[in-house]
Amino acid sequence: MLDELKEEGIVNKVGGRFKLSTLIQKRMVALNTGARPLVEVRGGDKLSIVIQEILQDKIYLDMSGQLQTRGPTAGEAARRAMLTDISDSGGTDD
Repeated sequence: MLDELKEEGIVNKVGGRFKLSTLIQKRMVALNTGARPLVEVRGGDKLSIVIQEILQDKIYLDMSGQLQTRGPTAGEAARRAMLTDISDSGGTDD
C-alpha cells in the first residue's frame, strides 16, 4: 500500500474514505480505458499516478459524484506545445 494512503491528509482532501475510494476507482477505470495521466510519475503504476493526481488537485469528484479533472486549459496546452516546439528547434530563426 502506498504511504500516501496511510495518511489522513489525502482522506480529508477529498472529503472522506468513501469519496477517496470512489475517486480512485473512477480514475483507474478512466486510465485503463485510455485516459491520459495528468501527472508524470517515473516508473509508477496507475495507482501511483492517481494518488499524485489527487495530491496535486488534478482530479476531484463533483457534487453529483462524477469524476472531474483540472488539467491545463486548451490555451495553456497550446502555449506549452509552442514553447516545446521553440525549445526543440533551438529557439533561433536562422
